[in-house]
Amino acid sequence: MLRKLSILLVCLFAVESLPAQQPQIDATELISKADAKRRGKSSTGAMTMTVERPGWSRTVALKTWTLGTDYSLILITAPAKEKGQAFLKRKNEMWSFVPSIDRIIKMPSSMMGQSWMGSDFTNDDLLKESSFTKDYHHRVLGSEDLAIGPCWKVEMVPLENAAVVWGKLLVWVTKKDDNFVKIERYDEDGEMISTEICDAIRMVDDREIPTHMVMTPGDKPGNHTSLTIDTMDFDSPLSEAFFSQQNMKRVR
Repeated sequence: MLRKLSILLVCLFAVESLPAQQPQIDATELISKADAKRRGKSSTGAMTMTVERPGWSRTVALKTWTLGTDYSLILITAPAKEKGQAFLKRKNEMWSFVPSIDRIIKMPSSMMGQSWMGSDFTNDDLLKESSFTKDYHHRVLGSEDLAIGPCWKVEMVPLENAAVVWGKLLVWVTKKDDNFVKIERYDEDGEMISTEICDAIRMVDDREIPTHMVMTPGDKPGNHTSLTIDTMDFDSPLSEAFFSQQNMKRVR
């Protein structure tokens, strides 16, 4: 009897000593929720971008319109030299409008990895040609505490036939409110190209989201670009017809 009791106590102690199991997290659902939160069904906003380089900096003001994941329009409103430039995405096609020559130029997919307006953000980062939800496999690597709070760390690897810029992404999503707060971008050789930190979470329209994003390249010390949301209205009444080449010249 004593022997059986001893065995029972040992088993109970062993069970109590096991580490707490992590809850089962659907990685794709997690990324989808965070992506939908920052996008909304549609949006209209104004942002300020500041490019920092050793010895100099420059600031660009822009307006943005988006509809789902297929349509986006960006208009440069300052400085005067770039004012009026516009960038349009309609599904898988993209164009830029250069007012100084009054010409609309189609942007090939090969340009998506290139710098947008001389910044550390790429054309893909701003125009969102690739989809965080549809173009990647997702896998939760674990839990990690960042300065902003507990986060899920997710690995994103491109689907075989996806037309994406990156070889891999590591993404941190807050457990509390499903916000992207850190994104590391890697090339196909596994080298980290850039790190994006998203902070200054505050109420914007009807949701709390990061309003300040800083992109830092991995191989250029002293370089970084910040993007600040000044205003943003979600679920705006926009139609597909708004996102036209003709409207690139008309929007103000």
